[in-house]
Amino acid sequence: MSWNVETTPWTSDAATRSPFALPRGRLGRLAGRLMLRMNRQDEVLNLLDVRPGERILEVGYGPGGLVRGLLRTSAGRVCGVDPSPEMRDMARKHGPKADLRVGTAEDTGFGDAEFDCVVSVNTVGLWQSLEKGLDESRRVTRQGGRVVIAWHGGRRPSKIARSLMLRDDQLARIEREMRGRFSEVTRRELSELTVFMGYRRS
Repeated sequence: MSWNVETTPWTSDAATRSPFALPRGRLGRLAGRLMLRMNRQDEVLNLLDVRPGERILEVGYGPGGLVRGLLRTSAGRVCGVDPSPEMRDMARKHGPKADLRVGTAEDTGFGDAEFDCVVSVNTVGLWQSLEKGLDESRRVTRQGGRVVIAWHGGRRPSKIARSLMLRDDQLARIEREMRGRFSEVTRRELSELTVFMGYRRS
Protein backbone atom coordinates (compact mmCIF):
# COMPACT_ATOMS: atom_id res chain seq x y z
CA MET A 1 0.00 0.00 0.00
CA SER A 2 1.05 3.59 -0.50
CA TRP A 3 2.05 4.13 3.13
CA ASN A 4 4.42 1.14 3.15
CA VAL A 5 7.30 3.09 1.59
CA GLU A 6 10.66 2.26 3.13
CA THR A 7 13.35 4.76 4.00
CA THR A 8 16.66 4.22 5.79
CA PRO A 9 17.76 7.16 7.97
CA TRP A 10 21.41 7.77 8.84
CA THR A 11 20.55 7.09 12.48
CA SER A 12 19.66 3.44 11.80
CA ASP A 13 21.05 0.38 10.06
CA ALA A 14 17.57 -0.79 9.12
CA ALA A 15 14.87 0.60 6.86
CA THR A 16 11.69 1.94 8.43
CA ARG A 17 8.11 2.10 7.22
CA SER A 18 6.98 4.45 9.97
CA PRO A 19 4.33 6.90 8.74
CA PHE A 20 6.15 9.57 10.77
CA ALA A 21 9.36 9.01 8.79
CA LEU A 22 7.78 9.22 5.35
CA PRO A 23 4.05 9.97 5.59
CA ARG A 24 2.00 8.33 2.86
CA GLY A 25 -1.66 7.49 2.42
CA ARG A 26 -4.23 7.33 5.19
CA LEU A 27 -1.74 6.49 7.94
CA GLY A 28 0.51 9.30 6.78
CA ARG A 29 -2.29 11.84 7.03
CA LEU A 30 -3.12 10.56 10.53
CA ALA A 31 0.54 10.94 11.49
CA GLY A 32 0.45 14.49 10.16
CA ARG A 33 -2.52 15.39 12.32
CA LEU A 34 -0.74 13.98 15.38
CA MET A 35 2.42 15.94 14.56
CA LEU A 36 0.41 19.13 14.19
CA ARG A 37 -1.16 18.58 17.61
CA MET A 38 1.97 17.47 19.48
CA ASN A 39 4.79 19.63 18.12
CA ARG A 40 5.01 23.00 19.85
CA GLN A 41 6.60 25.70 17.73
CA ASP A 42 6.61 28.85 19.90
CA GLU A 43 10.10 28.29 21.32
CA VAL A 44 11.51 27.60 17.86
CA LEU A 45 9.94 30.76 16.47
CA ASN A 46 11.40 32.80 19.32
CA LEU A 47 14.83 31.28 18.74
CA LEU A 48 14.72 32.00 15.01
CA ASP A 49 14.15 35.70 15.75
CA VAL A 50 12.97 36.34 12.20
CA ARG A 51 13.88 39.80 10.93
CA PRO A 52 11.82 41.87 8.49
CA GLY A 53 12.08 40.64 4.93
CA GLU A 54 14.09 37.51 5.67
CA ARG A 55 13.79 34.48 3.42
CA ILE A 56 13.17 31.29 5.40
CA LEU A 57 13.33 27.65 4.27
CA GLU A 58 11.92 24.84 6.40
CA VAL A 59 13.31 21.39 5.65
CA GLY A 60 10.66 18.80 6.47
CA TYR A 61 7.66 21.04 7.10
CA GLY A 62 5.30 18.12 7.77
CA PRO A 63 1.70 19.24 8.33
CA GLY A 64 2.69 22.91 8.40
CA GLY A 65 2.70 23.97 12.04
CA LEU A 66 5.92 25.96 11.86
CA VAL A 67 5.05 27.29 8.41
CA ARG A 68 1.87 28.74 9.87
CA GLY A 69 3.88 30.46 12.59
CA LEU A 70 6.51 31.76 10.19
CA LEU A 71 3.85 33.38 8.04
CA ARG A 72 2.81 35.42 11.09
CA THR A 73 6.30 36.90 11.40
CA SER A 74 7.85 39.68 9.33
CA ALA A 75 9.55 37.20 7.00
CA GLY A 76 9.58 38.30 3.38
CA ARG A 77 9.37 34.76 1.99
CA VAL A 78 8.55 31.40 3.58
CA CYS A 79 9.44 28.21 1.68
CA GLY A 80 9.63 24.54 2.48
CA VAL A 81 10.52 21.08 1.21
CA ASP A 82 9.15 17.76 2.39
CA PRO A 83 9.35 14.32 0.77
CA SER A 84 5.64 13.64 1.32
CA PRO A 85 2.98 14.91 -1.12
CA GLU A 86 0.40 14.26 1.60
CA MET A 87 2.21 16.64 3.95
CA ARG A 88 2.47 19.24 1.20
CA ASP A 89 -1.28 19.16 0.72
CA MET A 90 -1.90 19.36 4.45
CA ALA A 91 0.63 22.15 5.01
CA ARG A 92 -0.78 24.24 2.18
CA LYS A 93 -4.04 24.49 4.12
CA HIS A 94 -2.16 26.05 7.04
CA GLY A 95 0.22 28.11 4.92
CA PRO A 96 -1.38 28.99 1.58
CA LYS A 97 1.05 31.88 1.04
CA ALA A 98 4.16 29.75 1.50
CA ASP A 99 6.14 28.19 -1.36
CA LEU A 100 5.90 24.52 -0.34
CA ARG A 101 7.49 21.86 -2.53
CA VAL A 102 8.15 18.14 -2.54
CA GLY A 103 11.87 17.62 -1.94
CA THR A 104 14.40 16.28 0.52
CA ALA A 105 17.04 17.60 2.88
CA GLU A 106 19.66 16.33 0.46
CA ASP A 107 18.03 17.90 -2.61
CA THR A 108 15.83 20.92 -1.90
CA GLY A 109 15.65 22.15 -5.47
CA PHE A 110 16.35 25.75 -4.44
CA GLY A 111 19.21 27.93 -5.63
CA ASP A 112 22.54 28.81 -4.08
CA ALA A 113 22.48 31.33 -1.21
CA GLU A 114 18.72 31.79 -1.58
CA PHE A 115 17.83 31.95 2.13
CA ASP A 116 18.70 33.91 5.24
CA CYS A 117 17.68 31.01 7.47
CA VAL A 118 17.20 27.26 7.02
CA VAL A 119 15.39 25.41 9.79
CA SER A 120 14.59 21.75 10.43
CA VAL A 121 12.55 20.56 13.41
CA ASN A 122 12.38 16.86 14.31
CA THR A 123 13.49 15.67 10.89
CA VAL A 124 17.31 15.50 10.98
CA GLY A 125 17.22 12.03 12.53
CA LEU A 126 15.18 10.86 9.53
CA TRP A 127 17.46 12.21 6.79
CA GLN A 128 19.04 9.54 4.64
CA SER A 129 22.40 11.31 4.77
CA LEU A 130 23.36 13.76 7.50
CA GLU A 131 26.37 14.99 5.58
CA LYS A 132 24.55 15.59 2.30
CA GLY A 133 21.66 17.24 4.11
CA LEU A 134 23.97 19.68 5.87
CA ASP A 135 25.87 20.34 2.64
CA GLU A 136 22.58 21.26 0.98
CA SER A 137 21.50 23.46 3.89
CA ARG A 138 24.78 25.35 3.70
CA ARG A 139 24.54 25.70 -0.07
CA VAL A 140 21.13 27.39 -0.01
CA THR A 141 22.05 29.68 2.91
CA ARG A 142 23.51 33.09 2.10
CA GLN A 143 26.70 34.41 3.64
CA GLY A 144 25.76 35.78 7.04
CA GLY A 145 22.78 33.45 7.30
CA ARG A 146 22.04 30.68 9.77
CA VAL A 147 20.98 27.04 9.85
CA VAL A 148 18.90 25.72 12.77
CA ILE A 149 18.64 21.97 13.40
CA ALA A 150 16.33 20.77 16.19
CA TRP A 151 15.47 17.27 17.44
CA HIS A 152 13.51 15.70 20.27
CA GLY A 153 15.17 16.25 23.66
CA GLY A 154 15.64 19.40 25.67
CA ARG A 155 15.42 20.22 29.37
CA ARG A 156 12.01 18.68 30.04
CA PRO A 157 11.26 16.18 27.27
CA SER A 158 7.88 14.50 27.25
CA LYS A 159 7.60 10.74 27.47
CA ILE A 160 7.26 10.54 23.70
CA ALA A 161 10.21 12.88 23.15
CA ARG A 162 12.38 10.77 25.48
CA SER A 163 11.62 7.70 23.39
CA LEU A 164 12.78 9.52 20.24
CA MET A 165 15.92 11.19 21.56
CA LEU A 166 19.14 10.51 19.66
CA ARG A 167 22.11 8.87 21.35
CA ASP A 168 24.90 11.09 22.65
CA ASP A 169 27.24 9.93 19.87
CA GLN A 170 24.62 10.83 17.24
CA LEU A 171 24.14 14.29 18.72
CA ALA A 172 27.92 14.69 18.80
CA ARG A 173 28.06 13.72 15.13
CA ILE A 174 25.51 16.40 14.23
CA GLU A 175 27.55 19.01 16.09
CA ARG A 176 30.83 17.82 14.59
CA GLU A 177 29.48 17.83 11.03
CA MET A 178 27.97 21.29 11.52
CA ARG A 179 31.27 22.63 12.85
CA GLY A 180 32.93 21.38 9.69
CA ARG A 181 30.56 23.48 7.57
CA PHE A 182 29.76 26.60 9.58
CA SER A 183 31.95 29.27 11.16
CA GLU A 184 30.16 29.20 14.51
CA VAL A 185 27.94 26.50 16.01
CA THR A 186 26.01 26.67 19.26
CA ARG A 187 23.90 24.08 21.08
CA ARG A 188 20.84 24.96 23.13
CA GLU A 189 18.36 22.96 25.15
CA LEU A 190 14.76 24.16 24.81
CA SER A 191 11.92 22.61 26.79
CA GLU A 192 11.52 19.58 24.50
CA LEU A 193 14.12 20.16 21.79
CA THR A 194 17.89 20.01 21.46
CA VAL A 195 18.89 22.69 18.98
CA PHE A 196 22.06 23.28 16.98
CA MET A 197 22.48 26.65 15.30
CA GLY A 198 25.18 27.21 12.70
CA TYR A 199 26.18 30.54 11.18
CA ARG A 200 27.60 30.83 7.67
CA ARG A 201 30.20 33.59 7.82
CA SER A 202 31.82 32.85 4.47
